[in-house]
Amino acid sequence: MSAMHQVAETDPWKINVPDHAAREDTPGFRAAKQLAHDILDALHGCPYGPGPWQMHHGGSLWTMDAEGVWFLVLNIVGVEWSAQFCCDPAKLDLVRQNAQRHYAGFPHSIPAMVELGYDDAQEILETPITDAATISRYVDSVFNSCVPLAAQFHTGVLGPAKPWGGQHHYPKPVTDIQHLKHDDFNLWVVTADGWPAAVAPVAPRGAGEGHVRVLYATPGTQVAEKHRRAHARGHPLILGPNSPLARQAFVRQR
Repeated sequence: MSAMHQVAETDPWKINVPDHAAREDTPGFRAAKQLAHDILDALHGCPYGPGPWQMHHGGSLWTMDAEGVWFLVLNIVGVEWSAQFCCDPAKLDLVRQNAQRHYAGFPHSIPAMVELGYDDAQEILETPITDAATISRYVDSVFNSCVPLAAQFHTGVLGPAKPWGGQHHYPKPVTDIQHLKHDDFNLWVVTADGWPAAVAPVAPRGAGEGHVRVLYATPGTQVAEKHRRAHARGHPLILGPNSPLARQAFVRQR
């Protein structure tokens, strides 16, 4: 189609996307979400924290090991729902083939999915992706669409009393840190002009080192420009322990 429309959220951004039918959950996505929830109900602990979860189209490969325990692996790339309309089927088929190779090493996985009611698992995994219909089916399948994220980690926007950032708005290498950092370290800080930035320590915990490395800064801010210039020279942007951002990062640590 040649027409375009806009997609936006509460954060003030807009992008042009080729027109398509109005989005609604496909039967395939509903089935994939049900399977993912059934699997999550059987797990004791999840690296993404407690639910309730939204299902992120992030390349999910739910896998059962030889002991009958489920775990999650991410494929080399994930495909957001709206991104399917610009997908080259031959390229996405390479992602499907990668999933096939993965499951060949974990033969209990697909039969376990079928036992839980996901009857089309083997067919979806084995069907070459050649056109819009097979793209859509794979994109909404459990092999892509079911990375469990709480709302704040999925589409959350940083702001007052909102200390979590979602993958739809901030770089995944930064948002992933939220699940692993010490609770008393503030990954997200606020620049002098009032915009979010992300920093990390430059030394192990307990080393007495108060410098921080800037990992992300809101585009258009002074810190973002300093970050850009530092990387243009091949260096990270390191801030001293007395900088406002470093002080914010360590304020809860003693």
